[in-house]
Amino acid sequence: MQLYKRQHYYLYRLYSAGMHRLRRRTTKTAWMLLIGITITAAFGVDTNLSVAYQLFTLLFTLLLVASVSTFFCRVKFSAHRILPKFGSVGERMDYKIVLKNETRRTQHGLGILDEAPDPRPSLREFLETPEPGEEKRNFYDRMNAWYRWQWLTDQNVRATIKEQAVPPLTPEVATEMHCELVPLKRGYFRLAAITLTCPDPFGVFRALRKVPSEQSILILPKRYLLPPIELPGKSQYQQGGVAMASSVGQSEEFVSLRDYRAGDPMRHIHWKSWAKTGRPIVKEFQDEFFVRHALILDTFWPTLHSDIFEEAVSVAASFAYTIQTRDSLLDLLFVGAQAYCFTSGRGVGQAEQMLEILACVQICQDKRFSSLQQLVLEHASSVSGCICILLAWDEERKQFVQRLKIAGTPVKVFVVVPAESKEKFELGPMANEPENFHVLETGKIAQTLGAL
Repeated sequence: MQLYKRQHYYLYRLYSAGMHRLRRRTTKTAWMLLIGITITAAFGVDTNLSVAYQLFTLLFTLLLVASVSTFFCRVKFSAHRILPKFGSVGERMDYKIVLKNETRRTQHGLGILDEAPDPRPSLREFLETPEPGEEKRNFYDRMNAWYRWQWLTDQNVRATIKEQAVPPLTPEVATEMHCELVPLKRGYFRLAAITLTCPDPFGVFRALRKVPSEQSILILPKRYLLPPIELPGKSQYQQGGVAMASSVGQSEEFVSLRDYRAGDPMRHIHWKSWAKTGRPIVKEFQDEFFVRHALILDTFWPTLHSDIFEEAVSVAASFAYTIQTRDSLLDLLFVGAQAYCFTSGRGVGQAEQMLEILACVQICQDKRFSSLQQLVLEHASSVSGCICILLAWDEERKQFVQRLKIAGTPVKVFVVVPAESKEKFELGPMANEPENFHVLETGKIAQTLGAL
């Protein structure tokens, strides 16, 4: 079975490369010519009964001359992009490409293409990642795995980029082009090269002239509009104050200087004041009380590609971007290659930094959900409340929420489910707080969150 799929993988890869090259080098005129050649060839088989063969000869000669003329394209140019700092999934991103004609004559009728990464899946990805619902297909489709190939290719398309018409390029003059793309996936989007298309005199085929230009831009997750949300929990004592949110050690809010008392830590001594007064002086601090929430993202899913996971990341990004953290802290907790805790608010970090982190978070397959539970429970004593964004509502996750509630931590639970899911959820530990338990169905998440 695996050997059979390997063979098909290389056939699909070769076919996709050929079709990609054909689409880029031909125009609509070329396809019309091919249709005309096919029809005239069929009617012109018998030259005694029809003169269609004459039209066939004309069309075929035109196609041949147009094909040969692309080899005489003498376009030479340099180019570089001016990219914004960030883009966002689903939102049009405008940027600029500066072109410079390095030939001695004005170039007309050119087009410009930005090169996106190759979306074809790797062999390992093809062999190990089944298409959702593949088990429902017939035996022939499962063996050939053509639908799996198409699905994986679609999953790897990270943006749509429009071809732009280029105005006449005068020699040695830089021309600024306004381009646009629409990101479809979060994370770093790599642009590999800039390609100019040069049509033949008949507008049938196009020559391609490529200039390597590798650049990357970080695409932030999609975000939903959230109404003002009253989060659970209240202000509480934070050991070490705000400084503990981003650094090692303890430091409370500074209040004043006072004389040394037995038992004061040496690190609180104010050495300059001691030198002036001749007696030990220490810095006095006060304990800090403020609101601190935990945003918990479930990253545990069996497959590498998941619309449910992507929607969960978008929901997390929506909360991270919307929650006002001027007078509070927000901890983002998730498990990837290791357990992570990132904090924003009160000068520690900004919401934009949280979005950058969420743009790169990936599905975790080599660890168990218990690793997230351990991470959260270690922080539970210092947080005022938790927002849990989960990918399922099974016994393991119910027990996790139950342990948070036993620890006295207020919880809001959001479970992301597939579109048109008919699964009925037992609230379990959230039975006494149904208003804090929400099911988010993909495709209807914006409406559900908007109604909170």
